[in-house]
Amino acid sequence: MVTVIVSIILIMSGCGSSNLTKILSAEERFAMGKTKFDDEDYLEAITDFEIVKMQFQGSAVADDAQYYLAESRFKREEYILAAMEYQTLKSSMPSSSFAPSAQYKIGLCYYHLAPNSYLDQEYTARAIDEFQAFIEYYPKDDLAPDATAKIKELTDRLAKKLYDIADLYMILEYYKSATIYYATVFEKYNDTQYAESALIGRARSFVARNKFTDARRDIDKYFDKYSDGHLVSDAKALQQEISTKISENSSGPGK
Repeated sequence: MVTVIVSIILIMSGCGSSNLTKILSAEERFAMGKTKFDDEDYLEAITDFEIVKMQFQGSAVADDAQYYLAESRFKREEYILAAMEYQTLKSSMPSSSFAPSAQYKIGLCYYHLAPNSYLDQEYTARAIDEFQAFIEYYPKDDLAPDATAKIKELTDRLAKKLYDIADLYMILEYYKSATIYYATVFEKYNDTQYAESALIGRARSFVARNKFTDARRDIDKYFDKYSDGHLVSDAKALQQEISTKISENSSGPGK
């Protein structure tokens, strides 16, 4: 008799637990996940948000679950996965109130993945693209100024990498390669802090290649663009050196 009673109790409790699980609505499941998210239990929250995503795709909380699924990944510093989830929200739920934040967060994911200037810059370029897209789509959003600032920071990082390469080529006496890299910095990243130095660097590389006319052209361009620049004294010294070299060549044998 005792065995039978125990068996009945176990069956009833098992059925009760199963029924509780089955009757959870999309809103209730999302609420469970959100509570775990707020308690910083992101891994458990992901499970609940995934259930809403898979089982309640057309529910009123579908975009909430998708956004907080991405947020949970972001909080766990799983930036590639987070970017994918934010992108899913943006692509499949473009009218969601979370769409602007999702676009910004895609850029922020790649921002966190972006390495220092001396390493590969694939994620840096991707972050710039995503932040630019955010500003284009949502120019009046409160986060637009921050996105603009991050674009500047990341662009400076790209410019620095190219400038460092140009300097290295000068040290190695690969002057033509140095000219190309200095030119890229000055022409492509002319609004960065490295543009002024790159123009002087290109002039120096031309001098090293005995291309004094080209070097003088760069120095003239420098004074037109950076009359109050921090390298004016260097530019004047280089200008004098170039004039001397041109004069020497003009008065050389056969002249």
